[in-house]
Amino acid sequence: MAKKCFFCDVQTQKDDKRIAENQYFFARYDDFPISDGHCEIIPKEHIESFFDLASDQVQSLYDLIKDVKEIIDDRFKPDGYNVGINEGECAGRTQHHLHVHLIPRCNGDVENPRGGVRNVIPQKADYIPEMEKMPSKKDYL
Repeated sequence: MAKKCFFCDVQTQKDDKRIAENQYFFARYDDFPISDGHCEIIPKEHIESFFDLASDQVQSLYDLIKDVKEIIDDRFKPDGYNVGINEGECAGRTQHHLHVHLIPRCNGDVENPRGGVRNVIPQKADYIPEMEKMPSKKDYL
């Protein structure tokens, strides 16, 4: 028996968290939001990996991300966003159905946001000391 898929099942149920959709994808507020307005953009078809999307699906995904951003901007007025995909179990994926997190961010929501998505490995987030050892752009001009 095939394992049940939350994102396939949620499409067939009444879901008051859904906020937008297009031909290939739908968007809904996350069940465990990191911030107000945290959404997931999910393919309607069971697709596990971002790298399995066809070109027209990638464009459709991008279009819906932009549409959802406008909705979140109007409702929550964030100062920025993190956009992320947990691609594979070692990257933290727990639902084996592609979903893109659109996470609104506000000034001051964390003490030091430097490194953003690099914080998935916290000790690697602050890369500036390493960059100081590297040649600067002016060395290439």
